Amino acid sequence: MNHDDLRLIRESFDDKRILLCFNGPFSQGLIEEIGSALRTYLSSDAATSSALADVFGCYIEITQNIRSYAQSKGYDDVTASAIVVIGRNAERRYEVLAGNVVEEQDAARLMTRIEALQGMDKTQLKTAYKEQLRRPATPGAGAGLGLIDIARKASAPLSCSLRDTPNTARKFFSLRVVI
Repeated sequence: MNHDDLRLIRESFDDKRILLCFNGPFSQGLIEEIGSALRTYLSSDAATSSALADVFGCYIEITQNIRSYAQSKGYDDVTASAIVVIGRNAERRYEVLAGNVVEEQDAARLMTRIEALQGMDKTQLKTAYKEQLRRPATPGAGAGLGLIDIARKASAPLSCSLRDTPNTARKFFSLRVVI
């Protein structure tokens, strides 16, 4: 990378209205530090208190899930690397986007869960949330209460994708939340 590459990255961020971006492995301390910076930025961006809470809550839930998943799979720092981007779209809504590598069998289950949530309205999401609260916690199950909560905070259906990764059976999973 050279100086001009850095300028081009900044221009791309400005063009896409990216407020914050991190690419690498998430530690608990890093999640907290980026979260603190995010709160400060959103406060200075005159975000409403509910938008600030929703964006921050989604960021925390997503990054904690990525970190927990990588730890549960025993990934090294390179494999555990993930990306999170927070920006604003043309309608001035906040967007939280995140991507990480997942095992193929986990990818299908996650996509199915998100597709089910995409078809729910706010009332159905509230009901699903309450039902999930009543269920006993299943260690390592994932994609439960937190994902439903993210869908409840979103102002549009969640969107996600899976892409092949080079030289591995793993998939690159990405999630987009509009608040």
